[in-house]
Amino acid sequence: MTTTLKKFIESLDPKTLPRVLQIQSGYYGVTDNECSISTGEVITVTGYKVQKVRAHIHSSEYADTVELPLNFPGFFKIVPDKTSYYSIEEIVKALHVGHTRFGHPGFYSCSNLHVGTVTVCQNEEIIIKSVEDSNGVMSVNCEVFINGERQCFVLPLSYKGEFYEYKDEKIYTLKEITDWKIPKCRKRTVILTDLTKLLELTQLFPNASNAMMTLEPVYEIQALLEFGKDIINLLTDLDIEVLDITQKFDVEYFIQILTTHEIFERTSKEFPMIAEIIEGPLRSHTAYRLLQHGKKIIIHAKYQADRVIASELRSDTANKHFLIPSSYKGRFKRRPRFFPTVYDLNIANRETDNIHVVATKAFQSSHEEFSSVNVGDQFQAKHFQSCKVKSDGKTTIVDALVCAKMENKCCVKSTIPLYVEGGFMEVVHDKRQYYVSELCKDFQLPVNVKVSVRDLFTVAEDILAATSVLQLEEQITDSYLLVSLLDNPKEVWELPVHRVNLTVRLIGNFYGDTYFSPTRTNVEEINEEEYYMLRRYESHVHDPPPRPPKTPVNTSIIEKPVISESNQDMTSEPRSFNQVTEVVCSLQEKINDETLQQSTEKDISTTTSSNTETDAFVAVSKDVKEHQQMKREVNDVKEQFDSITLKCRPTHQISHENDIPGQ
Repeated sequence: MTTTLKKFIESLDPKTLPRVLQIQSGYYGVTDNECSISTGEVITVTGYKVQKVRAHIHSSEYADTVELPLNFPGFFKIVPDKTSYYSIEEIVKALHVGHTRFGHPGFYSCSNLHVGTVTVCQNEEIIIKSVEDSNGVMSVNCEVFINGERQCFVLPLSYKGEFYEYKDEKIYTLKEITDWKIPKCRKRTVILTDLTKLLELTQLFPNASNAMMTLEPVYEIQALLEFGKDIINLLTDLDIEVLDITQKFDVEYFIQILTTHEIFERTSKEFPMIAEIIEGPLRSHTAYRLLQHGKKIIIHAKYQADRVIASELRSDTANKHFLIPSSYKGRFKRRPRFFPTVYDLNIANRETDNIHVVATKAFQSSHEEFSSVNVGDQFQAKHFQSCKVKSDGKTTIVDALVCAKMENKCCVKSTIPLYVEGGFMEVVHDKRQYYVSELCKDFQLPVNVKVSVRDLFTVAEDILAATSVLQLEEQITDSYLLVSLLDNPKEVWELPVHRVNLTVRLIGNFYGDTYFSPTRTNVEEINEEEYYMLRRYESHVHDPPPRPPKTPVNTSIIEKPVISESNQDMTSEPRSFNQVTEVVCSLQEKINDETLQQSTEKDISTTTSSNTETDAFVAVSKDVKEHQQMKREVNDVKEQFDSITLKCRPTHQISHENDIPGQ
């Protein structure tokens, strides 16, 4: 039966690909980017994807249609689809289920569900986490929160009922909606919530913000002409009519063209396989230059692998971002961290006891219960303490951090309130070299490090070896294919599914030695967009940071440090926070080489038992003499710290300035 190309894609089950079509009504491309195809030609459809989106805007003043690119920089809120589903299988076929939170669709049942010991009330949100084979029955792993407690259960795809999409309060980009939130063969109604920097759209449609619109995806099909290897791309909105003649051909002789996403969706039993590259990746990374057109590769396996998101801290160039595999064989040394407030220092001290810091900003206390801070003062953080402060006849409870202040040849107990925005730079006494897996296990991220031993087993040159200071920010899990070249099967590395677009032709199964772990390390350098999208995908599992404490009433904070006349020129040019880190890291290296050779063998952290606090101060005082040179070095650059920290306070501090009286 003859149909339009658009209707053919809308009714197509992706699992039935490839399909053979005969062109009943051809099309002549009017531009260089459009493909011409003649009536009577035969094509093999191997895949399709969303190319653009047609948005039908509904407003009280007008109704119009515009075409939006996938990188449209607006944000949308989804209107729940009112179409009903009558089995779990219908939901899975229509919606996208994946490993990120966008691939966890929510729905509700019109009646109570009784699954084992779990009872789910009607209209309660049920979240689909994954689709798996459970004892030979294809099922979905579900999650529901009952009275604040998470309950997990399994439903077979054959489970019957009346289900509807649950209301989604999150906001999404257009690309996220097309990838995850448009049901198969349907349109999606959304509300445009953010028009930041969208001047052209606001000029054309002044009331488009918060207007309801219907998104209709326009697909681009990938096809082969006359069973050849050359791929053509056709948009489904072209005036083309086709006839499905797949049944007249032997499917076994079809050339199977797949993308990395489609390969990853295959079952584990189908690996390993041999494939020929039809279209290579666009990335210029040396590891991906090996994947050229015509090269044959072995795809050994698919799996989820751990990665650490890292950013280089530099002031002279834009920060670079990396994904470091847990199997990275290079080693790192720790580098100082910067704590903008005592509050931040207290949080870090919960994970790592007795943090040694140097003050980079002065604070003059107006209460006798608290200690003042001068630039260059050295402290060792001890424990949290709530103090009673009397002011105007009233008693106020103020949270503070008890520290050991290193002063001459002894240590003095100092109590500093958490609201102080003093700025403290960590002094690292740890010379140990760590693997990235050890850093993630032993320390609370983020952690500042520098590569001390490069990885000699990377696919190409170790790009981390050329970096200055790296901040390890977050651990994530991502999807990878384990690949190697057919002519060099022992050089195995991980190919990211979501960041490398590779189109291959399947040749057959591979019967040689199969690898289930990489023999070569692939460190990825990612761009800004990929970096923020990865943080967006994963950061939802973390609770938001607590609000910083407010300054108590009638408490004065002296924020302006004294700068000598001879060094006034140091503040004439604004400096970034990364420059602070570079200066102190340079100082740290000098300290490690000259003054901490012997002290690193000592344990300056005091015993954690609560016998007596005095013993802890005495233990610290033994090392004070060895660090006097460090104090003089820090004082020499205090003006730099003063000028920099005043101009580079973190955003979260600025956002709460109005909450602090006296500023």
